[in-house]
Amino acid sequence: MKRTKPLFLRMSWNCSGVLIALACLAVAGCARPTGDFGRAAPSVLHDELMPHMGAAQAAGRGEAVSNFNLTDQEREMEDRVWRFLVAPHSRDWFYDTAVELQRTRISAATDTQFLADRYYQYLRSTRFQSSRVRYSKIADDITADIATIPATFAAICRVIEVDRQRQIAVGNVGLAAPDAPQQVAARRIENNRKINWFTRALGYRHLSYSTALERLLVETPHEEARSVDALLTHMAAYVQRAEAGDFCLAGGGGVVFKDSALASRFEQPVEALVRK
Repeated sequence: MKRTKPLFLRMSWNCSGVLIALACLAVAGCARPTGDFGRAAPSVLHDELMPHMGAAQAAGRGEAVSNFNLTDQEREMEDRVWRFLVAPHSRDWFYDTAVELQRTRISAATDTQFLADRYYQYLRSTRFQSSRVRYSKIADDITADIATIPATFAAICRVIEVDRQRQIAVGNVGLAAPDAPQQVAARRIENNRKINWFTRALGYRHLSYSTALERLLVETPHEEARSVDALLTHMAAYVQRAEAGDFCLAGGGGVVFKDSALASRFEQPVEALVRK
């Protein structure tokens, strides 16, 4: 018979998650703090308390929750993917508070409801010395994204390999914990959820930039639009690969390194987009 937590404990966890979400909205928001070079800054609230509550919330929603420690590869993937989930340099056009509640699993996925015109509204409401500068801003943001996509793909590729190695190991060791198969499956689901979120975020950024470009073409047409469009075509190729799950670039067009595993008794043989 399946054991469940007493009702008052489940209510306590649910209420705690709701209270955190309400507290985030009541103050300056729960966006994760940003440190040097746009990286996440350490925070007890965001690194310990919210994820702890979020795991209970996710379990209450029936989602897979693993108690495995993070590998170095998984931690690197999370750090690199986070850069594509937020835009702290652009006044929260990326729903930073909602992203943090989703990242810590206090809330279910909400990014599918994000509006693609927020980046354009940010550009339109920001005072620039020249209307041409808005095109330069889009170009700079796309260039920054393109510069970090390959390393993010590589980090994701390594995590996919870690999940593959876990699956092999759990079937070939005799002293694994009784719940090891369930934990391995849960961690794979968690990693896939993060990878799928990155894919949606990358597509959302591309759509947001495209929306901004096309609206600026109507509002303040300039020849700088050509260079922005070329950058979008370059970025679209990565979006296409992400949506195909080709993070290891198996389809050609570049090489992404995976960690090489040493042969052991656990190892078994395993068998460009144009914008319209």
